[in-house]
Amino acid sequence: MDKNVTSTVVLTDKNYLAEAKMRNHFAVIDEPVASGGDDSGPTPVEYLLTAIGGCVSITLRMYAKRKGWDLGKITVNVTQNEQKELIEEISFEKEVTEEQRKRLHVIAGKCPVAKMVKGETAIVTSIQ
Repeated sequence: MDKNVTSTVVLTDKNYLAEAKMRNHFAVIDEPVASGGDDSGPTPVEYLLTAIGGCVSITLRMYAKRKGWDLGKITVNVTQNEQKELIEEISFEKEVTEEQRKRLHVIAGKCPVAKMVKGETAIVTSIQ
């Protein structure tokens, strides 16, 4: 992965509809109708939850491959509860031993996105 990862987001003139570009990929961001948007895409929070789930699952797959473990499909459900905590529920298609489960639990916390959210990455802001 390139050391300088970039996402460019442009808020359009259509309420809260934003267009994002990441490398050669595009995504839309919006708010639900109840929040004043048009519900044309996921919210920023939904993208964050998705980024965490994607990162955790990929991190676990990379680790399992190095160990020669066949986990089958990896499912990560990420939810923000009423206390604003993020809850990760991780499951595997294949059976895992208790020792594997403990190790995978530790490895899940090492995904780069989770580490960012935990405050391990500084955000430097400038207004131009």
